Amino acid sequence: MNRLDSIDEILLERLGKGDEDAFGILFRRYYVQLCRYAALFVKEKDSAEEIVMNLFVSLWENKENFGRMKSPGSYLFRSVRNRCMNWLRDSKASLNIDECITDLISCDDSSIELQELNHFIEEAILSLPERCRMVFVSSRFGNMSHKEIAKKMNISTKTVEAQITKALSVIRKYIAENS
Repeated sequence: MNRLDSIDEILLERLGKGDEDAFGILFRRYYVQLCRYAALFVKEKDSAEEIVMNLFVSLWENKENFGRMKSPGSYLFRSVRNRCMNWLRDSKASLNIDECITDLISCDDSSIELQELNHFIEEAILSLPERCRMVFVSSRFGNMSHKEIAKKMNISTKTVEAQITKALSVIRKYIAENS
């Protein structure tokens, strides 16, 4: 356990006893990071801030339940992710997998939470059937055109398009079922 985790545990223990100062420290410590993380999903700054604010309201209202939590940072980021998925589902917004993947790859923040999300998306990609995965990875990470992929794999461009559509559908379903 690193020093920051133990500080967070102390803060949560104090929060469980109703310590407003501990709550304020946790809020200041995580609010901006959580808003950035939420914005990766919802793409709207105001909605991201609202999601994070509602999480902190819930944290305060249920403060007595958090006194013995072992990994508060992971809990907060996982809660934000779940709330974002609920927001996307409830607002009937479609999750653009391409944008999430691009945002994660281009993000230079090596935080545990972003690594966890990146790992989650990688699992979804690995769950694809082999040919579908090869087409998707060639398109999204190999920067190959549909025509180049078709030539390389000896398939039609229509098949490439169908495989990419299938991949995005499977990834969306995987994320919805596992978040």
